[in-house]
Amino acid sequence: MSRTIAVANQKGGVGKTTTTINLSAALAEKGRKILIIDIDPQGNTTSGYGVDKNKEENTIYELMLDDCTINEAIKKDVYPGIDLIPANVNLAAAEIELIGIDKKEFILRDALDFVKDDYDYIFLDCPPSLNVLTVNAMVASDTVLVPIQCEYYALEGLSQLIHTINLVRERLNEHLDVQGIVFTMYDSRTNLSQEVVENVKSHVTQKVYNTMIPRNVRLAEAPSYGEPITKYDPKSAGAEAYRSLADEIIADEKKE
Repeated sequence: MSRTIAVANQKGGVGKTTTTINLSAALAEKGRKILIIDIDPQGNTTSGYGVDKNKEENTIYELMLDDCTINEAIKKDVYPGIDLIPANVNLAAAEIELIGIDKKEFILRDALDFVKDDYDYIFLDCPPSLNVLTVNAMVASDTVLVPIQCEYYALEGLSQLIHTINLVRERLNEHLDVQGIVFTMYDSRTNLSQEVVENVKSHVTQKVYNTMIPRNVRLAEAPSYGEPITKYDPKSAGAEAYRSLADEIIADEKKE
């Protein structure tokens, strides 16, 4: 059974794209079939898989404006086991162009109905804001995965994100739930990282994953080569961490 997961946090620079790219690759490595939807106008997930975002004719933008079908938007086999719907800067105009469109919050959900049974997991990499794109992703998703950076302002905005998730559940998608919280940029050598983890755990009721994604130079380098960490440096601490997170995600799936 397919699971659709929005990777969201309105704070920028917390590791949403890094997590989308590398968790997907780790799950594909374990035999899962994945669709990634880049729903961030920066298009970093798209380029992180080596796709030239500015040369793509059909992207999430064309799909949302009904200028192409979802099958036309899907770029097949950008990596073994992974298909991608790319994004580029054109998507920034979508919010304005969708004004007045009836049921605009359901565009992605309705499009995914045509393909979701083809995949084990569908990941939506959300922009760092709570706009119509993020709402579309949440309406289309079963759960929301929340990456949190291990820094002092980690809790800032989390309550707002949870509030948004609750609103979407009440009004647009009664099945939406929080998949869990994953800590990124964790440095075991510092007291700060450990304090942030304990602080967040004491303030949230949502699931917190045991896997901590470390600060890792190789993780930061991989996107510039258009490769996930599992290919760029398969034995690095970053690669092992995302494989561990993939195991936890699969364990969640088996409990249901």
